[in-house]
Amino acid sequence: MIKVHHLNNSRSQRILWLLEELGQDYEIVKYQRDAVTSLAPPELEKIHPLGKSPVLEDDGLIIHETGAIVEFLVNKYDDGSLAPTDRSSILYTRYSEWLHYAEGSAMLPLLLRLYVSRLGDAGAPLHPRISSEFKNHFSYVSKSLKDDYLLGNELSAADVMMSFPLEAANRAGGLKDFSNLQEYVARFQARDAYKIALEKGGKYDFA
Repeated sequence: MIKVHHLNNSRSQRILWLLEELGQDYEIVKYQRDAVTSLAPPELEKIHPLGKSPVLEDDGLIIHETGAIVEFLVNKYDDGSLAPTDRSSILYTRYSEWLHYAEGSAMLPLLLRLYVSRLGDAGAPLHPRISSEFKNHFSYVSKSLKDDYLLGNELSAADVMMSFPLEAANRAGGLKDFSNLQEYVARFQARDAYKIALEKGGKYDFA
């Protein structure tokens, strides 16, 4: 049985959604953020030394990092519907780019905005550069989205990976200048698998 160590309001919601899209049975082990600090509880360190979520267990194998978990699940359980099957194709290369871009680049301006906001006036000199990077990245995503989903008119695991930075940006009003991205978020949030994962996962303020 697949087991997902799931932290509320976190990246692990994507893994529940992906598993629903894959039609796989799984068990959820739930963890709650500290009500004051919003940090993950120390119990997660018993599963992985970093104490972060998501962590996946499958047949005795423990995997962390959302991108690695997504690749593992797609490689093992997908029937060809959530990723290009020809790994030498340009389409697969674009798919791989989005998988890595989601955490490698797209999350950076969001995290910088979050942490610098806690500095108050001391962080003010950094605001213009952060805003510039935010606009740069989400303009790129907006221009790249030419169809219903990133690779065309069908959902792929690349969309699942990109969901969290887009939802986080949207929650903060950061997509107000990108109507196609707002529509994109609404589109994938309306999927049955997404809704089922949301019911199972519990509190998720980004939906």
